[in-house]
Amino acid sequence: MAGKDLTGRKVLAIVTNYGVEQDELVVPVKHLRDAGAEVDVAAVADEPIRTLVGDKDAGQTVRPTLTLSAADTSEYDLLLIPGGTINADTLRLQEPAIGIVRSFTSSGRPVAAICHGPWVLVEAGVVNGKTLTSYASLTTDIRNAGGTWVDRSVVSDAADGWPLITSRTPDDLDDFLGEIDKTLTARAS
Repeated sequence: MAGKDLTGRKVLAIVTNYGVEQDELVVPVKHLRDAGAEVDVAAVADEPIRTLVGDKDAGQTVRPTLTLSAADTSEYDLLLIPGGTINADTLRLQEPAIGIVRSFTSSGRPVAAICHGPWVLVEAGVVNGKTLTSYASLTTDIRNAGGTWVDRSVVSDAADGWPLITSRTPDDLDDFLGEIDKTLTARAS
């Protein structure tokens, strides 16, 4: 994963203030920032984000840089949607989050979602015709929304004019981040 120069690239991560899977937020944000990208973390409220490990154990606390409603999506090159069952289930009920997803997909910009994160994509109505992966429990939801679910560490699909990168769990972070790097590097060219 090392060696990518993402200077000049801007990434927006969207989360709720409780329940995001720690490594699905903290690891990508650190990785992208270390590679030179500017990363904003938008949460529902301007309050600390309480991450979890394995959906149950307390994780790190992260400060958001802005709220979902304050995010100007036109400024960003990629949207990152971390998982965590509680995070994704709550995030998909947030109208600003759905609007952010639709803004990225309608403008052809990439979206990267891991674990339960694709629930937000299902709610936004953007998985029809896409091939993607996720935490296995989302299989039926993805298929019912018109997507094709596959069991792979990372899936990249550019159908319908916008790139989608998905992974299953924190165990797939290396592959997930490698695909994000490749996508952001290609967009910089």
